[in-house]
Amino acid sequence: MKRAYVSVDAEGLPGIFHPTQLTLEGKLFQELREVMGRVVKFTSEELRKHGVKEVWVADSHGFMGNLNYLDLPDDTYLVRGSLRPISMVYGIERGFDAAMFLGYHAAAGTSRSLADHTYVGLAFYEVRVNGVRASEFYINALMAGHYGVPVVLVAGDEKLREDVLEKAPWVVYVTFKESASRYSAVMKPMNVVLKELGEGIAEAVMRVREGAVRPLRIEGPVKMELQFRRTEYADAAEDMPGVERLDAYTVRYVARDIVEGYKAMRVLSLVALAVDAAFRV
Repeated sequence: MKRAYVSVDAEGLPGIFHPTQLTLEGKLFQELREVMGRVVKFTSEELRKHGVKEVWVADSHGFMGNLNYLDLPDDTYLVRGSLRPISMVYGIERGFDAAMFLGYHAAAGTSRSLADHTYVGLAFYEVRVNGVRASEFYINALMAGHYGVPVVLVAGDEKLREDVLEKAPWVVYVTFKESASRYSAVMKPMNVVLKELGEGIAEAVMRVREGAVRPLRIEGPVKMELQFRRTEYADAAEDMPGVERLDAYTVRYVARDIVEGYKAMRVLSLVALAVDAAFRV
C-alpha cells in the first residue's frame, strides 16, 4: 500500500456537537479546525509508519477550507476549496490503493443522530441510489469504487457504523463518539480516540495487504431519487433536463453511472440553495 486517499468531514469528528463549530462564522469554529487538524495529522503520520509513501487529504466539509495548510505533515497533499468536481472525493480518480473517510456521520433521517444529513442538509430530506437510502459514506464509497479504490476505514459517529458494515463489511469502523440527539453526544477522550484510530489504521492496512478488501461498485444506469425539504426546490429542479418529478418533494434522475448521478445531485443541491436565497424574506 503506497498511496492513500483520506476524505475528512466534520460532523462525525470527536468533540463536535453544535452548529457554532461547523461554520466559518461560528463562535466555536476554531475548535473544529484544531480537532480536524489533529486527527488528520495523526492519520497521515500513522499511514507513513505503515509504509504509505503518499497521502492525499480532501477537506470535505462546508466551504472545504477548514484545515490549516501549514500544519500538515510533509508529503501530504491537501485538496481544499469548494465547487470542485466530485466534491468530497475529488482527485480519487488519479489512482490510490485505498481510501479512508474520517469524521463521517449518518444519513438524513437517522433517529437521535448528531447532525444527520445527506450532502446538503438544507436541500435534501433523503437521497436514494437505486432505491437504497444513501449516506455520504455510501455515495462517496461508490464514487471511489467506480475508480477502483476500496474504502478500508471509516471513522465517525456510532450511528453510521451499521450502515457502513452492512454495505461494506470489509471496512474497519472506528467510533469517535456516541450520539445522544441531533445536538449532543458522549465524547471519548482524545487520547482514547487516537489510540483506537491508530489500531484501526493498522488493521485496515493489513486487510489491504492481505487482499481482504474490495471496491464498492454498482452498475449503471444509476437511479438517483432526491427528496427535497421544500416543494419550491422540486419546482425548480424539474426544469433541469432529465429530471422527472415524482411528487411534491421528490425528483428522479437516471444517470449513466454513479459519477453522472453524483454530479446531478450536486447541481440540484445548488439549485435548492439558489431558490432558498432568492425567495428568502
